[in-house]
This record gives sequence, C-alpha cells and structure tokens, in this order.
Amino acid sequence: MDSNDKHTQLRFLRTFSYAIEGILIALRSEKNMRFHLFCSIIVLLVSSYFSITKTEWLFILLAIGGMFALELANTAIERVVDLVTSEYHPLAKQAKDLAAGAVFVYAILSVAIGIIIFLPYIFKL
Repeated sequence: MDSNDKHTQLRFLRTFSYAIEGILIALRSEKNMRFHLFCSIIVLLVSSYFSITKTEWLFILLAIGGMFALELANTAIERVVDLVTSEYHPLAKQAKDLAAGAVFVYAILSVAIGIIIFLPYIFKL
C-alpha cells in the first residue's frame, strides 16, 4: 500500500469523525434529539424484553434510524436558514416548518409501528 492509498483511507475515515461530531452537536443543542434518544433507548429495552422477531427488529431499527436521520436533516435546514437570514422571511419560515413537518410525519409513523409491534406483546402479559 503506497502513501497515496493511506492518505485516501485517512481522509475517508475523517469523514466519519465529521458525521459523529454532527450527531454530538445535535444531541448537545437540540432538545428533540435528546428526546428521540431517550425514547429510542426505552424502545430498544422493551424490544429486548419482549424478544421481538427479526422482522420486528428491522422495523424498529428503521423507525429509530429514520427518526434520527430526519431530525439531523431538520436541524441542518434550520441552521442553514438561520445562516442565510436573521430577519423574518415567509420562505425561511416555510423551509423550517416543512422540515419540522417531515419529522412530525415520521414520528407519527414510528409511533404507529411501535403500537402495531408492541400491542400484541402487551396484551399477552
């Protein structure tokens, strides 16, 4: 392996550190992100307790991962809008509201997934 390959690998690995830094920034600065993390931990513990099926795990993990991804995108959109304008602008408000709406839609979907998966287990108790 020559030094050019090592440099390319290091640059590639550095991109992961930027992504992790972004996640940590969101966790420190965004109350909703911390709420999603808390809920995710509860859902993972409950999933483990009920020994859900592999297919159910896939849905749970997709719901959790999708929620984090959308919340990160929402935060990024809010930051970019704030960077572009400090004044009120209807389009800036729409951009923020649309991003928040996407998160809200996915949150409702995630709750529905949770109800569909966990209700039968809860009724068996």
